This record gives sequence, structure tokens and C-alpha cells, in this order.
Amino acid sequence: MAKLNIFQQVRELENRRATAFALTLTERMYPNYQLFCEITGFADASVARHLLNLLWDWIAVPRSKINFEVQLLKLEEVTPEPRNFDNYGVFPALDFVVSLESVVNQISGEDAQGAVVVSKVSQGCVESYIEATAEEELDNETIKHHPLMQWERDFQQDLLNLLASDMKRNRETVNRLRDEACLEGISNIGIEISK
Repeated sequence: MAKLNIFQQVRELENRRATAFALTLTERMYPNYQLFCEITGFADASVARHLLNLLWDWIAVPRSKINFEVQLLKLEEVTPEPRNFDNYGVFPALDFVVSLESVVNQISGEDAQGAVVVSKVSQGCVESYIEATAEEELDNETIKHHPLMQWERDFQQDLLNLLASDMKRNRETVNRLRDEACLEGISNIGIEISK
């Protein structure tokens, strides 16, 4: 039997595991957004941080109540519009917001494939960063074998393996996932922000 690619594996995750997968990838993209907000003064990154924290709490204690409509309205207010900025950082920041919204939509039942969206957005974010920082145009094979893309794919596969073996729906597992997202203190495109 052929090995499933990452997106196929994500599609097969049951709801709670899919949400945990998507939230972990989104957490890993947060430094991209935080740095963008700090550099541009666009918005207060703590609004998005608060929503991330609420979602981690929900994963740990599924009975937690979140008013998703209110949270999405707050998120909309801190979503950057690319045409209003002339620096590349707006794109990874927007990828983070799209991913965060996708996690909310998955939990609220608006999009059962939210985790697949986040998986693709995270890989796409890395791909666009590689292209933006390259000195010459790169073909698909070169991008696929770039160390940042390999790191991204390995991270997603390791996360899938972890979720397949350990998702007891308790605080310890949630903390482990969150730690995985922040393990090296570096975002999916290599952004490091001291806490």
C-alpha cells in the first residue's frame, strides 16, 4: 500500500486530532504575525494571541465556551490587507490569520477540512518565503528540497505521527503539542522572537 501524502493523512484525522494539528501549525506561525505587528505598528498582536490561547484551552477542555462570532470579528479587525503594505512580512502575517480563522471554522463546524487548509497554508507560506528570498527563480524540485521546506514537511509528518499515537485529550497532551510548536522558538519561516 502506498504511503499517504501529508494532506491525505490530515484529511483522515478525526475532528479533535485535526483541530490539534491545525492549531499546532498555527501556533508555529504566530511569530511571523507578531513580528509584522511590531515592525509596522499595524495592530496589537495580543488580540490574536488571546484567541490562540482560547483555542488551546478549548482543545484541553472541550466543554469550554467560546463565542466564535465575536472572536472572528475581533480577528477581522487585526487582519492586515496586503495592498496597504509594501513589505513582504504582510504575507506570512496574513497566512497566520487565515490559519487561525481556519481553526475557528473547523471547531465551529463551518469547515470540516480546516486542518487541510492550515497544512497547505503553512507549506505555502514556506514556499513563498523561499521564493521571495532566493536570488534567482527556483523550480519546484529545488523548492521541495530546500532545507526550510524539508523542515516544514518533517515537522508536519512528526506532528501527524505524534497525534496518531498520543491524543488523550488532556492538558498534558495539549501542553506537549504546544511545546512542539514552540520547541525551537522559531516560526515555520525561521522567524525567532524572544518571549
